[in-house]
Amino acid sequence: MTPDALEQAAQAAGLRLRGLFAPDPDAVLPEGTETLVLLGPDEPRFWPLFAASDEYRTGVADPMDAWSKRVIGALAHDWGGSAIFPSDGPPWSPFIKWATDCAEAWEAPVGLLVHHHAGLFLSFRGAIALPFTVTRPNTFQRPCDTCTDQPCVNACPVGAMGLEQPYDVPRCKTYLRTDAGQNCRENGCLVRRACPVSQEFTRHPEQAAFHMRAFLGN
Repeated sequence: MTPDALEQAAQAAGLRLRGLFAPDPDAVLPEGTETLVLLGPDEPRFWPLFAASDEYRTGVADPMDAWSKRVIGALAHDWGGSAIFPSDGPPWSPFIKWATDCAEAWEAPVGLLVHHHAGLFLSFRGAIALPFTVTRPNTFQRPCDTCTDQPCVNACPVGAMGLEQPYDVPRCKTYLRTDAGQNCRENGCLVRRACPVSQEFTRHPEQAAFHMRAFLGN
């Protein structure tokens, strides 16, 4: 299969290729893996497709994980590969390492991963290990290298994320549960939204609120 064929099939399912590379020979993957494909939501198309799914409408536990396993599992079957999910574990698959290994995502100044197309809204719904080689030219560049203003650095209203400092998760969650945190809670993280690449598309508020509820555990 060609990269374009993989991309077209992924987009038809509401996903995008967020990485495609030959993994390290010693990586813990299905035997015979030659190519690893990382898949993430195709925003903003993703949310209406997911919201119309049986997993979301019937209120199953962890509906997005259930949707991902069904949809990516079907793609893996069609492609003759094996599906891998970040929700499976322990042991947990090293999606962050894979993201940087594929040279399509890098660490942003605030410590989050930034993607050349998804910006700071980068996320992974799963991966597919393929028993054959697929390559595409690596012409991607780290968007932060040409971002002179770096608006993400000062976007957090309580300084839970900033330049070269650890992400203070407790401070973030405490703020989100206050009245002042309503904007972040209902519309998504201000740091992620500040990224110029992220601003090239609009994430549905319902999706942002869904992720925030999952993050807060309610």
